[in-house]
Amino acid sequence: MPDLRQFKLPDVGEGLTEGEILQWLVAVGDMVTVNQPLCEVETAKAAVELPSPYAGTVTELLFEPGTTVDVGTPIITIDLGGDAAPAPAAPASASASAEEAEPAAGLIGGPAPGGRTSVLVGYGPRNTEAKRRPRRTGASVAARATAPVVLPEADYGSGGTERPPLLATAPDVTTKPVRHGGLEIGRAAEAHAAAEEAVPARTADHGHGRVRPLAKPPVRKYAKDRGVDLALVRGSGEDGVITRADIDAALSAVPERGHARETAGGHARETAVGDQRIPIKGVRKHTAAAMVASAFTAPHVTEFLTVDVTRMMKLRERLASRPEFRGVKVSPLLFVAKALLLAARRHPMVNSSWDEATQEIVVHGQVNLGIAAATPRGLVVPNLKDAGRLSLAELAGALAELTETARAGKTAPADMSGGTITITNVGVFGVDTGTPILNPGESAILAFGAVREMPWVHKGKIAVRQVTQLGLSFDHRIVDGELGSRFLADVGTILHDPGTALAF
Repeated sequence: MPDLRQFKLPDVGEGLTEGEILQWLVAVGDMVTVNQPLCEVETAKAAVELPSPYAGTVTELLFEPGTTVDVGTPIITIDLGGDAAPAPAAPASASASAEEAEPAAGLIGGPAPGGRTSVLVGYGPRNTEAKRRPRRTGASVAARATAPVVLPEADYGSGGTERPPLLATAPDVTTKPVRHGGLEIGRAAEAHAAAEEAVPARTADHGHGRVRPLAKPPVRKYAKDRGVDLALVRGSGEDGVITRADIDAALSAVPERGHARETAGGHARETAVGDQRIPIKGVRKHTAAAMVASAFTAPHVTEFLTVDVTRMMKLRERLASRPEFRGVKVSPLLFVAKALLLAARRHPMVNSSWDEATQEIVVHGQVNLGIAAATPRGLVVPNLKDAGRLSLAELAGALAELTETARAGKTAPADMSGGTITITNVGVFGVDTGTPILNPGESAILAFGAVREMPWVHKGKIAVRQVTQLGLSFDHRIVDGELGSRFLADVGTILHDPGTALAF
């Protein structure tokens, strides 16, 4: 008799609510062992492999690659009996037991202290089931829009709430602004959200604040490959489920010049032949939300400094030949990172964050140095924990490992959180400088521009020197102009004359 267990998508980072299945590493019929990687999942922060909490035979893969799945949703079924062939359809009682079964304590998805679920990083979501709401008719939606809103206990980690915190209050005279992504959202946004509820819906809510058409995973992939928006397709199947025939019918109705695509505001936008629409998800979605939150929460100020770094570049050549740096890249970024760490030790307020909830400034005891890295999936900012404790050689190795791991898309979720200050190296693209946006939760970010040979006044004469530009953006709630200027000047002083580092 088969012993079926379903593995639910865990929270692979602090507070994540969904993830996209990039690829399956197993197939139906495969024998798997405990901790064997089952699939690769991309979250808002990184791509990670999910290990199996069970040993047995894979009987069903519940989602196709490319599907975005809510945390707490079953993604794979494993038969602990170990039969090599896929198990036949189980009776209702067997299916129920498979869904309710829990992995052993300590395994991913299993019980953890405090009633939580074991995850790869952090404490994880609460142990509640992710349930699909019953479909509503137009009449029921209209009635709900006028009725008082009664909310269940919030559970944003497992997908058990109807919508994220932004929309979890009813618009009334007592409603206060709520914080979401660092922004202050007031009653106007809440009222707008409630008005949208009155629009008749023919699709099922998928548990994270947006509606999703009813279609099976193969049909979704079929539509995605052909560029068809399922939100604009009327399903002919039972309960309005969209079929392949509906996709083909939608394709045949598209004019040759292009097609109109309905946007969230109800307006139509023309998509011309040759245009490409890229879904906003994963790292790109997280980056966009973080940048908007930062730009409209922290009052940014940016200062610039042009520095003669000829001595630094000569020191770089000398250090590269030393035994302790053999096999390690001695880059200009290494010196910028060390200069920032020394300057932050002198000006600790720069390495701090604003706590809106407690109305306090948190001055961090250690520098978790973030390095902005461009990857095929978008911009990520992994960080080195307590970077100030590292020697110059250790810092060089850590920077190389950090950037290589990020570009490979293998950064651990723990390395993507907890940063306190960031460097963005725009010089690798031949850019002189920029006005960088703060990483949310941090008070400063330093842009390092390209090192160029330029005419420079040196010892009273015009000479060709190696010059770079620095751009420092800081949160003016925490860092005053004087403090920001002194910090940037100290970084520039160390880069101009590395010997001054002995005085820090």
